[in-house]
Amino acid sequence: MTIAELYEMIGGNYDHAVQIMRKDKMISKYILKLEKSGVYEQLMQAGETLDPEGLFESAHAMKGVCGNLGLDSLADAAEKITEEFRPGGERKYSDDEVKGFIAEVDELYSKTIEGIKRYEAEQ
Repeated sequence: MTIAELYEMIGGNYDHAVQIMRKDKMISKYILKLEKSGVYEQLMQAGETLDPEGLFESAHAMKGVCGNLGLDSLADAAEKITEEFRPGGERKYSDDEVKGFIAEVDELYSKTIEGIKRYEAEQ
């Protein structure tokens, strides 16, 4: 499987990743580090208690990492949480709606990691 095929399988934006990273080798290097980055675990942990600061920090980090990797759906899902808990802003969503956003991140992340593991196994 090529890195472009991985992006097609997981619904990523390969062209955006190429614009940022320039080479498939760099994209591969960093996408393989996603699971070890800890951003997902931090977000899930903050989501258990709906810790506003933790949710903002972890969702903001996930949005940045995934945005740079061209994982647009995952970055967009994290952005919803980021904006909900941005310091100085007003909450717009209920706790149940926020939990839904967290579940969306969880589902997209799981699909992404599953694809990355398959890609890694074929290298």
